[in-house]
Amino acid sequence: MNISVIIPLKDEAESLPELCSWIRRVMDSNSFSYEVILVDDGSTDTSWEVIEHLHEENSCIKGIKFKRNYGKSAALNVAFRDALGDVIITMDADLQDSPDEIPGLYHMLKDNKLDLISGWKRKRFDNVLTKNIPSKFFNAVTRKMSGIKLHDFNCGLKAYDHNVIKNIEVYGEMHRYIPVLSKWAGFTKIAEKEVEHRARKYGTSKFGIERFVNGFLDLTTIMFIGKFGKKPMQFFGLLGSLAFMIGLIISLYLIGNKVYDIHFSLTNRPSFFLALTSMIIGTQLFLAGFIGELVSRNSPERNVYNIECKKGI
Repeated sequence: MNISVIIPLKDEAESLPELCSWIRRVMDSNSFSYEVILVDDGSTDTSWEVIEHLHEENSCIKGIKFKRNYGKSAALNVAFRDALGDVIITMDADLQDSPDEIPGLYHMLKDNKLDLISGWKRKRFDNVLTKNIPSKFFNAVTRKMSGIKLHDFNCGLKAYDHNVIKNIEVYGEMHRYIPVLSKWAGFTKIAEKEVEHRARKYGTSKFGIERFVNGFLDLTTIMFIGKFGKKPMQFFGLLGSLAFMIGLIISLYLIGNKVYDIHFSLTNRPSFFLALTSMIIGTQLFLAGFIGELVSRNSPERNVYNIECKKGI
């Protein structure tokens, strides 16, 4: 199979028929073998009924329905496990991503033997204050921290080689940083393609301002796990050793003064408590690193989701 198109959605019943019809025209005109995996992330409208109807009309359209809302990362992670295509295209369900971009992404990925292509919506139709400016800020921070030169990490329109999605795990709010996850997994052939951004035709955005706080925290998590996930002692052990040594040096200094001058007040000095605190914190950090070496960072329950039913998978 040439292409798997993965579309997470929540309450997008109005846009799904038009979107799937558009994808079908693009696939047929380019003679692609394909599947479309629609992941209903706890919709409260008739989205699942629409997906069932679309599957009856076209067996290439498949569906996954969550019992409740888990988030976009969960939807992508589940669909990644089931995807069969050589190239995986992810896009949003709100018609702001154009299916006409699919052939260009597919050929660019294949011809250049890339691992991942991230879309770049240079011209956007989102609110400048609540979306565009914060996005520019977080993209700049992510570029600086990850070393990946992309303009738009959070663009929903991306293309992946099949091996990439089978070797990364997306959870929390980390769908925003899939290029970073891919890089840490060893897939470094990452490129960018300018794509069309369309104005929303139906409904309203499902994402609130909290996504920026969550996104920053998840970026910090990714960077830490990517660098120290396999060797936590190198992080906690180093900090712990430094803190302990600072406390020890101060303690030796105070003890030396006490030996030299019997009237030297040891416990009434702020430096005494500073030394004591540093040694305690240093010991705790060292133990945290030691425990981290013993305990796997991956919980077997982290990506277990309550899927109510599947259609065509």
